[in-house]
Amino acid sequence: MIFRAILQMLIVFAVLLYGPLGCSESEPQSNSTADLSQKLAEIAAHLPEGTSLLGKQLLAPELEPHERTKRQAAYDQAREKFTDDPENELNIIWLGRRAAYLGQYGEAIRVFSDGLLSFPGSYRLLRHRGHRFITRRNFSTAIRDLSRAAELIEGVPDEIEPDGMPNEKNIPRSTTHTNIYYHLGLAYYLNGDFAQSADAYRKCLAFSKNDDMVCASAYWLYLSLRRSNDADGAPAVLEPIRGDMDIIENFAYHKLLLLYKGEMTASELGGSAAAESIDDATLGYGIAVWHLVNGEADQAMERFRRIVDGPAWPAFGHIAAEAELARVARPDDGSDS
Repeated sequence: MIFRAILQMLIVFAVLLYGPLGCSESEPQSNSTADLSQKLAEIAAHLPEGTSLLGKQLLAPELEPHERTKRQAAYDQAREKFTDDPENELNIIWLGRRAAYLGQYGEAIRVFSDGLLSFPGSYRLLRHRGHRFITRRNFSTAIRDLSRAAELIEGVPDEIEPDGMPNEKNIPRSTTHTNIYYHLGLAYYLNGDFAQSADAYRKCLAFSKNDDMVCASAYWLYLSLRRSNDADGAPAVLEPIRGDMDIIENFAYHKLLLLYKGEMTASELGGSAAAESIDDATLGYGIAVWHLVNGEADQAMERFRRIVDGPAWPAFGHIAAEAELARVARPDDGSDS
């Protein structure tokens, strides 16, 4: 984030001092300025967005040109609304969310942090910043934000949270409560605190009112219980899981739960072993940890390594695979704190 900001300031200073770079007297200035903006975006996309748990630099994920154009347009619109009304909490949230969808996670955290100066009691801003601290591998900081969000939302009626990247049916499935507890549980899980993770996912499951969220909550709750001292309670989590559930977005979690229940095999789940996409990373991690909890550590580690060699580093399955390998490398210190 610091490198990006410095780069932007230097280029803007050069434009102000010398005029648009590469612009001859015969070229329209507007076109050159647009080109400069595009080049700046391309350069920024190749600056590090963080460091993996294994010490690898993380660059902003590559996006297909059409998808990048669409997300950039949505970001520009959010920026315009924010500029018109910078003290509007929702405008701050959407600016941060749109930055994150472009892979600018450090910028998103900065936006949410600035917003919290104006709205220090905003559980929404804390929820979104906590999510992006997870993306940046800062699990303890994420736990702090999300725990505070959970305190602030206690007793507040639940509500649907609008999707920034809607599913095919454009039907939001998560709520403010489920998102806070889901990400809190995930941060604990990634930090190796499986008992605390299970507690958070029990709360998430209690607020899950559709099959997509039931599967998302049950998946991480099952794994948390299998890896904590309450492993005997794990089978009960699978009892409500059926093959005919109404799933419109969390297909990977649903398939993995059916695998754990014995109603699917690993070969039937699909996905690429190279973990090219978020779903690949999700399925890959789910299969790998299934091997791990069933005493097949060698197979699990091989799958974890394949996942972290893939490009989908913002995916929770990718982050979880990193955490597994980092715990093996540092067996006496499984946390990031």
